[in-house]
Amino acid sequence: MRQVLYNGFVALSAVFVVVDPVAAVPFFLAMTSEVDPVRRRGVARRAAFVTWLVLTGFAVAGAALFRALGISLPAFKIAGGVLLLIMAVDMLQTRASEARITEGEVQAGARKEDIAIVPLAMPLLAGPGSIATVVVLMTRARSGPWWGTLPVLFAVLVTSVAAYLVLAGASQVDRVLGHTGMNILQRVAGLLLAAIAIQFMLDGLGDVLPQLIRRA
Repeated sequence: MRQVLYNGFVALSAVFVVVDPVAAVPFFLAMTSEVDPVRRRGVARRAAFVTWLVLTGFAVAGAALFRALGISLPAFKIAGGVLLLIMAVDMLQTRASEARITEGEVQAGARKEDIAIVPLAMPLLAGPGSIATVVVLMTRARSGPWWGTLPVLFAVLVTSVAAYLVLAGASQVDRVLGHTGMNILQRVAGLLLAAIAIQFMLDGLGDVLPQLIRRA
């Protein structure tokens, strides 16, 4: 039980930091500036549901999909780590990461009737970094007992619920934290994300180096 709780905490920390619903608040407010509060909560609910659906789908079937495409898991871990590191550097400098969402996507979203799926759920919340994270975490979990995967799935569910709560109350979150508070949180999240990125790359190199040495 202690190991399950520990794995759950690690998985939740990683998934929440990468999805980072608090960082999505300014984009959400910009894209829903003309939307009334009731409809805004509906958008947040649909976005959170799609985020859960996408991340759960990749957690369950992502590794098999990449194997079918001929992509090895070590290569995916390294690529995912590089992507997360790029995002982490942008977060540490408190600037919007184009690996997460571009200015053009935000402007296009502001003109759309419904932004819940694109660009809010994808790529803002369930983007490449989030997908890479859940796939790597699930791959690690599958190396042990079957129930070791449950903390990862639980982390995805809790993060999706948290994303709904944060976006549904985006105006209050923005008012309470303010620009300075969001920048502080973004830097802290960026530091944690950088550590996760480095660990993913080390895991990938640790998997592939023995194979390269044997071939040499």
